[in-house]
Amino acid sequence: MGAQASSVPFSRGTQPPAVAVPAGACDCHVHVYDSRFPAVPGARLLPPDASVDDYRRLQRRTGLQRAVLVTPSTYGADNRPMLAALRALRALGAQARGVAVIDGSESDAHLAQLHAQGVRGVRLNLSLGVGLHADMLVPLARRVAPLGWHLQLLMPADLLAAQAARLSDLPVPLVFDHFARLSPADAGRHPAHAVVLALLRSGRAWIKLSGGYLVSPTHSTDDPALDDLARSFLDAAPERVVWGSDWPHATASAGLQPMPDDARQLDRLAQWTGGGERLAQVLVHNPAALYDFGPSIESQGDQDT
Repeated sequence: MGAQASSVPFSRGTQPPAVAVPAGACDCHVHVYDSRFPAVPGARLLPPDASVDDYRRLQRRTGLQRAVLVTPSTYGADNRPMLAALRALRALGAQARGVAVIDGSESDAHLAQLHAQGVRGVRLNLSLGVGLHADMLVPLARRVAPLGWHLQLLMPADLLAAQAARLSDLPVPLVFDHFARLSPADAGRHPAHAVVLALLRSGRAWIKLSGGYLVSPTHSTDDPALDDLARSFLDAAPERVVWGSDWPHATASAGLQPMPDDARQLDRLAQWTGGGERLAQVLVHNPAALYDFGPSIESQGDQDT
């Protein structure tokens, strides 16, 4: 679908991206918030409702067609908001996958049900998650390995570096959120940067170029300091890089950062990739492989079972 100028909730600006977004492009990091479902006690982010209809407006503005919904820390291991949104998106004809949060006590039948509903990974948020800790890495990885899922990680750089040996031995692919939570100043300096690059090169991990405004010291996707960090991942293993908007930007809704312009985020990705085939690789081909999408946008009926 072609991009159209419009106002979108929880996104600054109204113009579509300057870059032509390729068909089948995937936003690999989206949250939904629904006050019908309770927040977990102790949740640090309590954003306003952000619905599937709101997100569809962002898709129309940007030209993005596929989406990956991630259960946010607000709901703990309650995946009902994410699953309800996943069903709603697919009922509207959109291709979508899910990343769930589990505590490891789930039955095989429950995990199989999640898989049937489109879940392809689990997230361990060691930055904002309530009651989560690094000792969960191994049991969670072993729990989901038979399903072919990945383990999506959000963790401070110091913890990532400290867990390097454990991460390299896990029996599942890893996906690092939000530039692996590395600040631009960490590029080439912090041991965690070298750990992530090695995991990417070995084919053991993926990186999401999402939430650049979270790691930028100026809280801006336009921060030129992000350039070297983003390109370090692309140069190391372009086939292991995906992109996500992080809509609806819960920390910005809470006033912790300025609200980003999601069209501009796509234009920044185009700058980092140089556009063309590399841009299509990050937006289309890599997500199709990681999240088990079909080879083309027309193949939804066979692939989203």
